[in-house]
Order: sequence, then C-alpha cells, then structure tokens
Amino acid sequence: MSRTAVAGTDQPVDDPPPPVPAPVPVPAPVPAFSGALEPDRAALATHSAETERLLAALPPRPLRTPPQQDAAGRLFGTARQTRRAFLALHTDAVYDELTERRTRYPRLPELIRAAAAYFPGLVPTTDQMAAENTLIQAEKDGREVDQAIFCAAVLRSATAGRHLIEAMLRPTPRALELLPGYRAEGRVELASVLVERRGRATHVTFRNAHCLNAEDNRLIADLETAVDLALLDDATAVGVLRGGEVDHPRYQGRRVFSAGINLKDLRNGDVSFVDFLLGRELGYINKMYRGLLTEPGADSWAERTVQKPWVGAVDSFAIGGGTQLLLVLDRVIAEEGAYFSLPAAEEGIVPGLANLRLSRLTGARAARQVILGGRRIGTDDPEFRLLCDEVVEAHGMAEAVERAVTELAAPAVAANRHMLGLVEEPLDLYRTYLAEFAVVQVARSYSEDVLAKVERRWQRSRDRS
Repeated sequence: MSRTAVAGTDQPVDDPPPPVPAPVPVPAPVPAFSGALEPDRAALATHSAETERLLAALPPRPLRTPPQQDAAGRLFGTARQTRRAFLALHTDAVYDELTERRTRYPRLPELIRAAAAYFPGLVPTTDQMAAENTLIQAEKDGREVDQAIFCAAVLRSATAGRHLIEAMLRPTPRALELLPGYRAEGRVELASVLVERRGRATHVTFRNAHCLNAEDNRLIADLETAVDLALLDDATAVGVLRGGEVDHPRYQGRRVFSAGINLKDLRNGDVSFVDFLLGRELGYINKMYRGLLTEPGADSWAERTVQKPWVGAVDSFAIGGGTQLLLVLDRVIAEEGAYFSLPAAEEGIVPGLANLRLSRLTGARAARQVILGGRRIGTDDPEFRLLCDEVVEAHGMAEAVERAVTELAAPAVAANRHMLGLVEEPLDLYRTYLAEFAVVQVARSYSEDVLAKVERRWQRSRDRS
C-alpha cells in the first residue's frame, strides 16, 4: 500500500481507496415460451421492458467503458435470442394479426410499425429508431438488426413471405397520386429522378448529380415512384433507365449511370435497412422483374400483374447497386469504355441480389471473381458481352435506345419475359434468398471492418475537400 505524508507533518497516511466500479447489468434469461400466443406475447413484452430498463442505466454507446459495452452487447444478444425464439413459434400468427389474416397489404414500414404496437418488444419502436437515427453508424446500437430478425422470419414463411412480397409489389400511394398528371402530361419531376414519356417509352433519368448518381434513401423512393408510373401508364410499352449528367470534376458535364450505394450516407447512419437495404429489393427492382401487382384476386400471376420490358443505358460506369440493377433488365446498352463492378469485397457488404443473379449471366467462376475478388469488367473484356447486349459510341446511345424500344415494344415480349422469369428465378427461391440476405446484410452494416472502411473513406474525402 502506498503512503503519503500529511501536509505540514511527518505523519504518513493511506491513499484514498479507488472508486468502486458501477455494477454491470446482467440480462434476464430467455423466457420459456409456452407456444400459446397470448402468454408468450406478454412474456416477450416483459423481457423486453426489463432489457430496456437495464440498457437505460448505461451511458450512450460512445461513452461506455469496455465492460459497459460488453454488458450492452449481452443485453441486446439475449433480447435477440428471445425474439428469435418467439418468432420460431408465432411468425404466421403474428403476421395474420398484423394483416387481418392477409386481407390487408401493408408495406414493410407500416408492417414494422404495427408489429411494434401490437407485439411490444418484437421490433424497435418508432421513438427508439428515431433516437438511433440521429447517430452515425459507428455510434448506433444496431436496432435495425432487430428489424431484420422480424423481416427474415416473415420471409422464411411461405405464407407470410409471399404475402409480404405481394404487398410490396403494389403501387405506392405517391405514384397513384401522380399518375393522372403523368398520363396527361407525360412528365413528372421528382427530387432525384426525371420521368418522361417519349413515344412508347417512359425514360427514367437518375439526377443525384452531387454524388455520381449514387443510391440513397431519397433516390430509392423516387425510383419506385418512377417505376410505378411507367408500369401504370397505358401509353408506355417499355421503360428506359439512364443516369443524368453529374457535378463531379472528373466527369463534369458527362452522364454517369450509377456509383452504387452512397458510402457517405452509410457512414453517417443515413442508409435505412427498411427503406433502402430491403426496400429496394422488395420494391422497385422486384417490380421491374416481376411486374406491378394490380389484380390480387386473379388466377394467374400474369393476370394479376402489369409487366413491361426494361432497357438500361449505361454511360461511364455502373458500380455496385448500378450493376445489380442491370441484372433484371431485358436489354443493356453501354457506351464504349464503360465498365461494371461490384466492389463487395472492398466495401465489406453484400451486393444485393447479385449473388443470386450474376452467375446466371456470367457463369459461376466469373461471378466469384467479380463478387469475391472485386474484378471490374470493361467493354474490352470478353465477359462484358454476357452483361451487355450492345456497345456503342457515346453519340450513338440515344439511337441505340430507340432501336431497343422498338424491338421490345412487340406485344409478345412481356409475356415471354414473364415465362423466362419463372424459370430463372422462382418466387420461393427469391423469397428464401431475401430472408437470409436481410440478416447477413444488416450484420455486415454494423461490422467493425465495414465501419472502419467507411470511416477511412469519409476522412479521405474530407481531406481532399
């Protein structure tokens, strides 16, 4: 024991004792669910309330000590085990209650809000998500993981999962509101997308010029509205996707198809799991591939949906989500010198449904080179023609697009693309992939290596500016 002298004397005294560390909270054990919905609902709510009480006693994540962060991790981990155990018994019953036995078709955000209200503790509340969304990604506790647990359970169920897919294939209220004006005028300007009818085609132009047409929450929402308008417009036979001109000094005045996910938004915590990571796959991309659901009671899928062919015009490059998008299109035209890439290995996240779809076009070996090794495929590579139908000079893009529209506007095209889709990607294959994707992708979004990579890239971009 160290000793010091009292000031003005030679008398030694003991040092003051060290402060007693605050007690570390211990999570309650996972409840032993009975299998009956009502008592299990109550047990879930009780366990969740106790977990939240213990979490509230801890500082926010950036201020926690390592022992406190370990304790928070155990609390969240046990709560997630509890949710998984509850859903293993009750997913279909929960979904039936939230949708009035599948007579209602709530979109995913509404479904999750209802789950929070009717099954306390099953998913985060609106207030909990609002608080989390004020933080950068590295400072969040990852409550979107809890949303992913619920979504994955619903998608794993053949009954509930199919119903959710159909709910997300319905037209959005925003599109229905804009549709009369589009039918009359043939033009709608959204915040990040321009929608124009030219002849028999609806042209959808990305206008996220400040970030090389990278995807963010706003662009995803605008693209779904645009796709709905194209599919609902009786005068439109074909949809066309193209990137607009961008502001980046290197590409000033040039068109760019897409730079993929906006990594700045990912770092800042602005990439939503519900609206972006899962919403884009269940929303506009799936609508382009499977059609817009307009007649739920019809006998066949073809009678229940409106389906039209899609053309992609690729200027400069299609990176990440841009390449993912091309995998569901019926005709892809690229300018000379363009390239495609899926920088999943570099970014550390899963490239959407490219893992499901890319190998159908390129074969398994090339798909692994692109997804696992980050290989970029340019117009000079032999594999480019497996991803692209035609390569043209930049000045010839508009003419090539018009030729494609004329060819794809034939009446039998929509029916035949539907039949091709049945063989290439059955609905249950898509559904089970998406269930696993929901869990894996959100986990990657909060993994230490991804957080470190996006932070480094953000710092480099700040230094350059």
